[in-house]
Amino acid sequence: MDQHTPTLTIIFDGSCGFCTATTLILRSLDWRKRIRLVPFQQPGIPEQYGLTLQQCETSVWAIPLSGRKYSGARAISAALDAITVVPIFSLLYLFPLIGPLEEKLYHWVARNRHHFPGVKPYCQRPEARCGS
Repeated sequence: MDQHTPTLTIIFDGSCGFCTATTLILRSLDWRKRIRLVPFQQPGIPEQYGLTLQQCETSVWAIPLSGRKYSGARAISAALDAITVVPIFSLLYLFPLIGPLEEKLYHWVARNRHHFPGVKPYCQRPEARCGS
């Protein structure tokens, strides 16, 4: 596997401006090109990864090459690990108080994501390949 082979797929809400802005930041920090960012609205994406539409509407997902699925704060930790040299975020997530706190914060942000500043959502862009 070369240095620029994606090792993690992030499935996000392409109709959300905050989510799109977050993926743009993640992409700019991904200097090793390890992350593939895909909106769940692209045809066949949920099914390709064994997810339901409802699962994708409520949470971000991270799927490494192993095929294991992570959602919510655990998915964010996996994404941050993919852009760093030392994978510390997933390790911190495993600490008894840190993981649950991260999940609470993630779910609050997810519920309120449409109130946060963002950019033009991915699925509203001309180059988007989102379903109807």
